[in-house]
Amino acid sequence: MNCAISGEVPVEPVVSKKTGLLYEKRLIETHISDYGKCPVTGELHSIDDIVSIKTGKIVKPKPLHTASIPGLLGAFQTEWDSLMLTNFSLEQQLHTARQELSHALYQHDAACRVIARLKKERDEARQLLSEADRQLPAAPEVAPANATLSNGKRAADGGEQGPDAKKMPLGISAGVISELTDCNAALSQQRKKRQIPPTLASIDDLEKFTQLSSHPLHKTSKPGIFSMDILHSKDVIATGGIDTTAVLFDRPSGQILSTLTGHSKKVTSIKFVGDTNLVLTASSDKTVRIWGSSEDGSYACRHTLKDHSAEVRAVTVHATNKYFVSASLDSTWCFYDMSSGLCLTQVTDDSENVDYTAAAFHPDGLILGTGTAQSIVKIWDVKSQANVAKFGGHTGEITSVSFSENGYFLATSALDGVRLWDLRKLKNFRTFEFPNANSVEFDHSGSYLGIAASDIRVFQTASVKAEWNPVKTLPDLSGTGRATCVKFGPDAKYVAVGSMDRNLRIFGLPSDDSTEDSAQDS
Repeated sequence: MNCAISGEVPVEPVVSKKTGLLYEKRLIETHISDYGKCPVTGELHSIDDIVSIKTGKIVKPKPLHTASIPGLLGAFQTEWDSLMLTNFSLEQQLHTARQELSHALYQHDAACRVIARLKKERDEARQLLSEADRQLPAAPEVAPANATLSNGKRAADGGEQGPDAKKMPLGISAGVISELTDCNAALSQQRKKRQIPPTLASIDDLEKFTQLSSHPLHKTSKPGIFSMDILHSKDVIATGGIDTTAVLFDRPSGQILSTLTGHSKKVTSIKFVGDTNLVLTASSDKTVRIWGSSEDGSYACRHTLKDHSAEVRAVTVHATNKYFVSASLDSTWCFYDMSSGLCLTQVTDDSENVDYTAAAFHPDGLILGTGTAQSIVKIWDVKSQANVAKFGGHTGEITSVSFSENGYFLATSALDGVRLWDLRKLKNFRTFEFPNANSVEFDHSGSYLGIAASDIRVFQTASVKAEWNPVKTLPDLSGTGRATCVKFGPDAKYVAVGSMDRNLRIFGLPSDDSTEDSAQDS
């Protein structure tokens, strides 16, 4: 007997008193509670009209498709497919969960690294701030309200405050100008009697130059030597690196004398101050630092100068060793007093807006040469801070300027190569097409010219009409294809080269190398 509703054998059979039909108890009770009538005949019904029937245990018959072997195999196949689909779904969910977990762990690790870096930068900034507070020179007395002004906006005697409450430069006083003029007269007189020293390396010697040593002075994490200078009297080489440090290296012994730390960005220029114990550094962090050595030979920052508002690209020392100039991308150059670290004047060119990328004093000290990011070379009268000449013709940023020792020639390097200028006639008389020339340098005697580009070229200097013959081509062994700076050692006995790796390389005659290689190219 089957249920009148489902057509299946009921588990709990009941019968209606009115219709006599058999139902599944749970089905008929649900229908009566919802509609109050029989689902088959439509007669009114209540729960009291339903009577339970006592039966034995009912065993449901097997479905028809399980009654044969093919039917069983089909059922098994259906169950297996369902199991495989479930397993595949679980594997997909596991893979997704693993990816999400890996991403979360990576984000956590990156966050920890950022936090550690920020903490380190914070600690370094705090240290720099404390050093700056200790080294900041005492401010000069404020000038009286009726103090006269020179050069339009320079206070004659005091540090008069401008409208933005920022201390204005003092101006170059008559005493300083007199000192510069006397130095110029003395040096000009000496230059007329100057002779090439007999100990100068000959052309034959330069033709035999090869790499003598390579010294890894800067960090491997931020390789690159951006600037260099040599103190000839002590044969000490100073390098400025992209790793924010400057290194003083004793070439004869092959030892590092001191590492100057304090800048927060790359050191763009470095200069020794004559035979004194002072070193100047300029940096992309907008500052210039004056370093001095103590009795034990260690160097400390004496002044941190913050007169520029953009990257400082060059510093150059006056022949008196009492003053220096810094050139910046903020379109100004500053003239400083070395002992106090005070900016005496900050010069802008009102006729055009240019960013200064290179600077060098003329050997006699009254002329300043500057290079710009706008491919223009400008010549300045230091006494009046007036632009007295301007050279065009380069392509790209001026990367370096260098005056010859005789004072007649100026060499400039840029993206398109190197140009030589005759300062007597104010014109270009020779061009060397070396793409991406990064540095140009006359040796101390004015006999040789070095150019750093994809390799290093050495030329013999000559007159305006005579040919400047190539002497030697030195390869860039850094593997970077970019030599950034070149300097001649005392009497041109060696050539020091900096590149975009961390090594300082020395080229010279093997017989003249009195030091052992401190390191090989890494």
